[in-house]
Amino acid sequence: MFKTFKKLVGRSEPKPVSTIAGVKTILHIDSSILGPYSASRILSADIVSKLKAAHPRAPVIRRDLVADPAQHLSAAHIAAFQGGDISDAALGKDLAKGGAFIDDLFAADLIVIGAPMYNFSIASQLKGWIDRVCVAGRTFRYTPNGPEGLLPAGKKVFVVSTRGGVYTSGPATTLEHHESYLLVVLGFIGLTDITIVRAEGLNIGETAKATAMARAKAQIEALAT
Repeated sequence: MFKTFKKLVGRSEPKPVSTIAGVKTILHIDSSILGPYSASRILSADIVSKLKAAHPRAPVIRRDLVADPAQHLSAAHIAAFQGGDISDAALGKDLAKGGAFIDDLFAADLIVIGAPMYNFSIASQLKGWIDRVCVAGRTFRYTPNGPEGLLPAGKKVFVVSTRGGVYTSGPATTLEHHESYLLVVLGFIGLTDITIVRAEGLNIGETAKATAMARAKAQIEALAT
């Protein structure tokens, strides 16, 4: 039924979502498990609203990684990546979803990622997305001078970072494997123009939460789009 992973997701020049000259495309990704109670979902939606106000004709690609998650990376995925036959329909569907995730990145000019911190790092749902978009030959390649990201220059990324504690100062700074990881992995595939909108200390108390959210919303209001 399925041939190879390369045939499923190996398109070298993904078709853009919009072909109208000058119209930007927005990719909106959420990974919080808290639904309407999620601070990161509230703030990522605020950023998308601001981007849409600045670019009213911009189409939005929506990826809710909790409502429609990718499978965890497995030995079967690795075999498919290496050109093995894909006989399992569920695996083939998941690989096609991964290919679509990559196409999203090539199509988008503005990328908004809602990234709550869970246990000092990112949500497993977001890690599943990362495992699909970091693909040698598609989004990065190895060269004599080291790895090189293959996503075109000029894309802007807005990462919404929400955290229950405070990790930008104090004793918890050594436990932060959240924003630092995202900056590295996004840069690895060529996404280097990254703005972090942060709300931390959300679980310290209602006053701290309100202050953090107000500060993040003010940052969004001041964003250059």
